[in-house]
Amino acid sequence: MDEYRVMGKIVEIRGKGTCSYGHQVGQIFELTEMGSSICQWALTSIFPFFTVLKFGGTFPWSQDPNCLQIACPDPDNVVVFEIWREKI
Repeated sequence: MDEYRVMGKIVEIRGKGTCSYGHQVGQIFELTEMGSSICQWALTSIFPFFTVLKFGGTFPWSQDPNCLQIACPDPDNVVVFEIWREKI
């Protein structure tokens, strides 16, 4: 089985344009099974998609099988994350 590292980047903050956790557009991070340095609300939203990318799965609605955009659940300040996998 191939091994992948899953990375993420904040690509947009909608609404008021600020994140209550302090995330900024352009911030890059690595996701692991043990978590990351991102907001726990966002991490909880991202984790199922992280698992699919980490273990080689794909999403039928995604044009790029190695990349996906996901939004955090804050309705007033929606932080949009792009996550992608890199082969180790």
